[in-house]
Amino acid sequence: MNDRISRRSVLAGAAAAGAVGLIANPAIAQAKYPSRPVTLVCPWGAGGGTDAVVRIIAAVLEKNLGQPFAVVNRTGGSGVVGHSAIATAAADGYTLGIITSEIAMMHHQGLTKLTYADYTPLALMNDDPPGVQVKFDSPYKDIKALADAIKAAPPGKFKASGTGQGGIWHLALIGWLQAMGLKPDHVAWVPSNGAAPGMQDLAAGGVDLVTCSVPEARAMIDAGKAKSLAIMAEARNPQFKDVPTLKESLNIDFTLGSWRGIGGPKGLPADIASLLAGELKKVYESKEYKDFMESRGLSMKYADADGFATFMAGSDKSMGAFMKAGGLAKS
Repeated sequence: MNDRISRRSVLAGAAAAGAVGLIANPAIAQAKYPSRPVTLVCPWGAGGGTDAVVRIIAAVLEKNLGQPFAVVNRTGGSGVVGHSAIATAAADGYTLGIITSEIAMMHHQGLTKLTYADYTPLALMNDDPPGVQVKFDSPYKDIKALADAIKAAPPGKFKASGTGQGGIWHLALIGWLQAMGLKPDHVAWVPSNGAAPGMQDLAAGGVDLVTCSVPEARAMIDAGKAKSLAIMAEARNPQFKDVPTLKESLNIDFTLGSWRGIGGPKGLPADIASLLAGELKKVYESKEYKDFMESRGLSMKYADADGFATFMAGSDKSMGAFMKAGGLAKS
């Protein structure tokens, strides 16, 4: 009898010691991340390019990590609402989001105090450079002919579109004009609610050129209503290999892009951030992601967490300079 009581005491003591050990080391007690569904915030509407990119990323993460990765579109405020939702979420890894190039622009416009520094960067996944599109029957057969005509024309004669006032494609025009030695407003900007309306205005003859990405112009190009003369990138897009870079055609070293990356709120635990960064690299290298991006004509560009942080800092600096040059900055 005493032996049985003694054995019970030993077992009970061991169980108690184990419980104390778990309390003393919460990491052992905590379930492996992710142990429940993860939310991915998209600051832009369903059906758009950003939404499409974050959904393929979510699908591959879900397959690899065994938990749902649900995309939630939080639109409004020119991207402020969604980006705020990411920055102000609990830093536990269960609310992440797709951070876009607008985070390098919004605070310069006075729309928010948020900057790239308010996030835990995980990976840059995409960067689409702008192209220069004209009507298919435009008299300008190449980018040099268009550039020469713009230089010879009085300010305001040429009109361009592709996004709202101060949007990414407007900054692309400003940067290109400055690189040619022209004033930022030498070509008049006609605001639009995105690339699609801008391309429609181009086809109708309302503007002379559109500086959106080539994938966004693809529908009009395929329909024979527009053509792309150049892209503002370091290299040609393999999906549009006949479109030269500005460097090739004009010897201009100006590049810009509408970029997208995954991040979380500032202060994300280091172990969770490291795991997610590794998983995002797997996503980037996966056949599913490559095939999807290729099918959409979207440019792939990767940077790890540190590289993404450096990339965002550089983007913030250059975007701010372009906005100030164009009289668009309020801070």
